[in-house]
Amino acid sequence: MTRINTNVPSLVAARVVTNNNAAMNTTLERLSTGLRINSGKDDPAGLIASETLRGEITAISAAMENADRANNMIGITEGALQEVNALLLDLEDLVDQSANQAGMSSEEIAANQLQIDSILDTINRISTSTEFQSKKLLNGELDYATSGLTTGPAATEVTNLEITSARLPNGGHRDVVIEVTASAQTARLVHAASAIAAGGVTIQIAGDYGTEQLSFASGTAASAVIAAVNGSTSLTGVSASVSGTGAATRILFNSTEYGSDAFVSVEAISGTFTVTGGDSSTSDHGVDVGLLVNGATATADGLDISVHTTALSLDMTLAANFATTTGNTKSFAITGGGANFSIAPTLGMNSMASLGIQSVATGSLGKGNLGYLSSLGSGQTNQLSAGNFETAQRIVRAASSQVAGLRGRLGAFQKNTLDSTINALSVALENTTAAESAIRDADFAEETSNLTRSQILVQSATSVLQMANAAPGNVLSLLG
Repeated sequence: MTRINTNVPSLVAARVVTNNNAAMNTTLERLSTGLRINSGKDDPAGLIASETLRGEITAISAAMENADRANNMIGITEGALQEVNALLLDLEDLVDQSANQAGMSSEEIAANQLQIDSILDTINRISTSTEFQSKKLLNGELDYATSGLTTGPAATEVTNLEITSARLPNGGHRDVVIEVTASAQTARLVHAASAIAAGGVTIQIAGDYGTEQLSFASGTAASAVIAAVNGSTSLTGVSASVSGTGAATRILFNSTEYGSDAFVSVEAISGTFTVTGGDSSTSDHGVDVGLLVNGATATADGLDISVHTTALSLDMTLAANFATTTGNTKSFAITGGGANFSIAPTLGMNSMASLGIQSVATGSLGKGNLGYLSSLGSGQTNQLSAGNFETAQRIVRAASSQVAGLRGRLGAFQKNTLDSTINALSVALENTTAAESAIRDADFAEETSNLTRSQILVQSATSVLQMANAAPGNVLSLLG
């Protein structure tokens, strides 16, 4: 080469050195950060995919944290309910003991009443003091709010309502329409006579509560039979009434409860006493109410119904007059409330798990057609001195069933919703992280190999550049 103004070999060598240095710097950056993609120019399409996956990973992690937080909150709630259940067991023990009136002194019954008052106060205290991060859990704050419906013992349509789950649009409400499709019925038997036949009769009456034998002399009027049967209603669960007059007089024997589990039996032990209208010659069973809730058939047990769908889950007790008339309808709205947990990566109604947690205060535990736990307190309807031990026991058992049911729902929510969601999200997090890593992370085996190659190429290109720069000096030998 004899031209010296432009050293083309040097330019070529310099370009190669620059490229090799850039390749080595890229490899060094990847090895120092552990990432294959450090900027958009490294892999534009890979960067887009990687950032999308990183967003999904963040959302999945947040959903898992939310589910864990929900688990903690439900755990605190269930622990408090466990203590309420224990107190209710003590309460039934006190009621059952006090019912043994002949074996209890008035002082002992008064002492039991003091214990009952203390238990009721404790249950109310647990209801108002159980909280998680200053949020009350058992005072009804996390129950659903409704409009257009009044519940309670005097309600004419729904005496008790427990909404366990409802999906509500943001800022919206959910309408609920109930329609009676089949009348609820008590068990009923009919005796057609205005008086007991000649020779007298002894009948055995059986119902949901027990059995009683009653004897009547010849000619005993229907009114006297009815009075005797009603005098034992608390023992048998069977009441009696009259229909018609004169020769058309009928004695109606009815169970005090509604539904297929309610029954009444009237059987002559001696003499003649014929009953009709039953599903056998001596007995009859009631009929559960038929009900549609927003078009879905509800599960019924007497006047108690329940419906469980994806959008709505509730339990309610209907008033007898409402449930016994086919075609009756009632509409109300769920306007808000509930404990709402976001446990899915993508926000929206489908990501929300909603749960209603009712108040466990003594004024809320019980049933509308029986009474509430607060009625067992001093000065109330079912205090021990009133002697309403059967009613008190049924109220306590209804309250125990309520609390146990709530605990069961919370446990099912923890196991089948939260734990299952966490398990599924854990797998999703693993796979999404693996996909993001495959795109973004550096392969150290590959990069160390590239570094060795780049170092050798840089060194060799530098040596070549040195020789290319020295080559024009050979021209000086032509000038000698």
